[in-house]
Amino acid sequence: MKHLGAPIDRLTADIVLIVDDAPENLAVLHDALDEAGYTVLVATNGESALQRARQSLPDVILLDALMPGMDGFEVARRLKADFSTQHIPLVFMTGLTETEHVVAAFSAGGADYVTKPLRPPEVLARIAAHMQNARQIKQAKRALDAFGQATLSMRSEDGHLVWQTALARKLLGDYFPDCGDDTPLRLLAWMREAEAARSGQGAAPGPVATEGSRRLLASLHPQPERAEEWLIALWEENDGIEVDALMGAFRLTQKEGEVLYWVARGKTSKDIGDILGSSPRTVNKHLEHVFEKLGVETRTAAANLAITRLRDLRHPAKG
Repeated sequence: MKHLGAPIDRLTADIVLIVDDAPENLAVLHDALDEAGYTVLVATNGESALQRARQSLPDVILLDALMPGMDGFEVARRLKADFSTQHIPLVFMTGLTETEHVVAAFSAGGADYVTKPLRPPEVLARIAAHMQNARQIKQAKRALDAFGQATLSMRSEDGHLVWQTALARKLLGDYFPDCGDDTPLRLLAWMREAEAARSGQGAAPGPVATEGSRRLLASLHPQPERAEEWLIALWEENDGIEVDALMGAFRLTQKEGEVLYWVARGKTSKDIGDILGSSPRTVNKHLEHVFEKLGVETRTAAANLAITRLRDLRHPAKG
């Protein structure tokens, strides 16, 4: 059995945590899971189960419902209340088959249950099904993290955050610092607006949040294999940073950078004049200088160059 603190390669290991106070159950389950190729962790009480789960982040947890002290139902509730562990599937083990106990297991956050006396082939079949889903989610999150994507998965029914990449967590923390691991109410409202727009019952929503020249934007994407959840991609626009990027890329003055930025955003000379407090004639004069520095002759060509540069800024290629 793996001991607390033993190194685990999370990139390759399929990790199962068994939580049971009965040594005979631990022995039987450990041998069956170990022989099937899983990395097996054990805990004999609720407190150690919480500690091991938070430290090792197993892919699946086999959880005894009735234990002295903190029972499995309370362990499950605490795991589901902790953002770092709430995504882990919980398979309850219980000798109680009455409906009220089955309901209690699912109400506490259980994904499945097996009954005692345990039958290792059944347990292995249940674990394999949940492990496949866990493995797919882990691979998707790893790929998104590797490419610096701010992406999260949200449950449509109640707005529950199923998982999020490191960059998504950072962006949400920047704009909604008081929410902790809870779904920001504004993000939930944005999702409802986006759902309505997809069904033809409303207009496309605007930014998720705005702070001065900064805007948090998002796009909604279905998950064919998990119809009850949405994938939401997040990204930030910052007028000041993007103007500075255009100035540096094309050796523009401050005004020229601002004019090019708003041209790339599809604004007319009159619109840009209103934004910058200038006349359309002054805007066009700045635009002539921009054309000369970019080596182009039209607004469309200038806008295309600017859009390409800003796209590289927002989504830099990984080496």
